[in-house]
Amino acid sequence: MNWKTTYEQWATSDLLEENLKKQLVELAKDQAKLEDAFYTPLEFGTAGMRGILGPGINRMNIYTVRQATEGLARFMETQGETNKQRGVAIAYDSRHFSPEFAIEAACTLAQHGITSYVFESLRPTPELSFAVRHLNAFTGIMITASHNPADYNGYKVYGEDGGQMPPAHADALTSFVREIENPLEIPVLSEQEAKDQGLLKIIGEAVDTAYLAEVKTITINQALIDEMGDQLKLVYTPLHGTGRMLGERALAQAGFHKFVIEPTQGQADPNFSTVKSPNPEEISAFEYAIALGKKEGADLLIATDPDADRLGAAVRLPDGEYQVLTGNQIGAILIHYILEAHKEAQTLPANAAVLKSIVSSELPTAIAKSYGVEMFNVLTGFKFIAEKIQQFEEDHSHTFMFGFEESYGYLVKPFVRDKDAIQALVLFAEVAAYYKKQGKTVYDALQMIFETYGYYAEKTISVTMSGQEGATKIAELMKTFREKAPTAFAGVAVTQTEDFKKQTKVSTDGAIEKLTTPPSDVLKYVLADESWIAVRPSGTEPKIKFYIGVKSESTKAADEKIAALENAINEIVG
Repeated sequence: MNWKTTYEQWATSDLLEENLKKQLVELAKDQAKLEDAFYTPLEFGTAGMRGILGPGINRMNIYTVRQATEGLARFMETQGETNKQRGVAIAYDSRHFSPEFAIEAACTLAQHGITSYVFESLRPTPELSFAVRHLNAFTGIMITASHNPADYNGYKVYGEDGGQMPPAHADALTSFVREIENPLEIPVLSEQEAKDQGLLKIIGEAVDTAYLAEVKTITINQALIDEMGDQLKLVYTPLHGTGRMLGERALAQAGFHKFVIEPTQGQADPNFSTVKSPNPEEISAFEYAIALGKKEGADLLIATDPDADRLGAAVRLPDGEYQVLTGNQIGAILIHYILEAHKEAQTLPANAAVLKSIVSSELPTAIAKSYGVEMFNVLTGFKFIAEKIQQFEEDHSHTFMFGFEESYGYLVKPFVRDKDAIQALVLFAEVAAYYKKQGKTVYDALQMIFETYGYYAEKTISVTMSGQEGATKIAELMKTFREKAPTAFAGVAVTQTEDFKKQTKVSTDGAIEKLTTPPSDVLKYVLADESWIAVRPSGTEPKIKFYIGVKSESTKAADEKIAALENAINEIVG
């Protein structure tokens, strides 16, 4: 069926919801946008599916939510009656239609006799991950588009381990979803019918309390917080999302009382009206927090994205200004503190391990090595960190200490199996208190880490290529990089090429090694000066991403290397 036929199916259907029908009439006035809405179904990527809100099979609406959930229900029916009866945990964030999509999912599952446990109001993604395990549910659904702009929403599916659904199950789910020819015709129970039949159950405070009890174990040095908790000044902005729901309770129970919630951004707002993008990776997202930080004389500023799985931070400089840290810098600071604090307390396990993605900084690797701790590299997507944690628990080979991705995702304790900004919020406050007791700032700590391990710098370049044409361009770029592999970047020779799709590591001397990670469309080049470049299509957005990592003898020299490699990439991309 071509896109025009699919569009006609929607345009002439008596089943199409009235508001979507009106939007479709307007959409039909722009042929390019209309085609983009219908040319392909939304795909599951590294973190579920995300899309622009509106009518169409390539958009987020009640019908694409029903289709995804119908596929999930059919998948669950193949997993045995016992697993089916365990049900599904469902949470949602502050975005447009998030509550409605959560109920639509529950009502679709109810049609199959599957019970849903739906949170009473918005909750962070990490609590959904926790709830799956806490409730012994077979799977979980999180309605969120993470840090995407306000006109997006999304749908994440979680496995019974609390991690995002792994590739094999995601592929099986996708096949069931694709079997559904017309999402407009999917039967659902009404919300009241689902409740009356005991198939839609509302959850809330009991799960919050259980989650917060686990968050209390994040603290490593309670005596330190007892001493410094009332002295540390912290500004926290949830960027209009879910973070405040549990963040302020988590900080207070840990013993931090001098934190201030940025008042405007502390309010849930699906339009994210005070920011261009609700993304803590972006410096502009800290505008309000920086203004309040200067007024309060804050030691540390923290921001979480709308579903509170990602955390960004800004640290005070000697001149009173604030510097927004990169995700890699935050990861390095947290890893260094965790390992040092446990070493001081003599609680660092002999088989301790930390985890990071293949496109994250090598600075944490150097830190871990100095403490005799093993670093494991996994594919991009926190599901792969969750899988490794599960492996550790099953074979008892290592004790998980920390996991992170350069895209501002961190996990301290494995009672959650996804990025958890609430955990990171509490731990980072403890880190700041640790250095404040020494008369230092977190910025001072970062400089000390650089002086000890080397000056590392990283940069991510995201090139947006939207629509059908953009998807084709991204595929062609990956093909070019793969078939006409660069031998040098900015005059520095490539000494090793890792192709995660072919699962090969090829050195310039011709030696070939087999990569042990699952297949993934990622290429990574290691250069003669220990710099590296990775390239991969985004799994959740219409982008191709380039990652650069360097090590040098000073911050200035590292920045110069980054700039040279960025220019080399831009010349290739054009």
